[in-house]
Amino acid sequence: MNWTWFHKWGSPKWFYEMSGRWLFWLAIAAASLLAVGLVWGLAFAPPDYQQGNSFRIIYIHVPAAILAQSCYMMLAVAGVVGLVWKMKLADVALQQAAPIGAWMTFLALLTGAIWGKPTWGSWWVWDARLTSMLILLFLYFGIIALGQAITNRDSAAKACAVLAVVGVVNIPIIKYSVEWWNTLHQPATFKLTEKPAMPPEMWLPLLVMVLGFYCFFAAVLLVRMRLEVLKRESRSSWVKAEIGKQLGGVK
Repeated sequence: MNWTWFHKWGSPKWFYEMSGRWLFWLAIAAASLLAVGLVWGLAFAPPDYQQGNSFRIIYIHVPAAILAQSCYMMLAVAGVVGLVWKMKLADVALQQAAPIGAWMTFLALLTGAIWGKPTWGSWWVWDARLTSMLILLFLYFGIIALGQAITNRDSAAKACAVLAVVGVVNIPIIKYSVEWWNTLHQPATFKLTEKPAMPPEMWLPLLVMVLGFYCFFAAVLLVRMRLEVLKRESRSSWVKAEIGKQLGGVK
């Protein structure tokens, strides 16, 4: 098997050049999908027969919750790559994705509380799904804090990678909490092995929103990683040439 493509990810210069080609299209896809999904879900999807229009919060809540968990899984993969293959770009991805994942987790918790007040009569309950999502937020905070507290870059990368790998055990707990325990939280909205419980006119805009959130995440992550790569590689000749070219373009 040819692993050339994998080793290319260890090159900051190659990543910077390739990510520049993807960034524009990811941003366009994110803006388009989010605009279509929001208008479709909030204005044209029919109200739920039980929850009425309050169910529309799922068009923000569900994509944020899915992305929050997917982002942490990406952190764990980046942690393994950093620990095993010592790729510095893996640490860049881990450090720059963690704040995005934290914001997505916070958004999921916030929108869940907004939905829970009229549905459960309370902003917060110590439900298994909610509690495990709160733990996920603390894990993100831990990774961010470790990365900023440890001054040595290699030591910080190793500590954050270990926490990301260990913390990934919380992801299956989040996913299966509604099945393992009696919870107030409803079952998963999307299941790959089952037909959606909602009619197509309700779950299709939700699918569009999920795709839009993923494109948004990818675009923001690439921007953050590109800036961090320039910062870390500031003394290299290719970065000086890139900055010179950009400054020349401004003139």
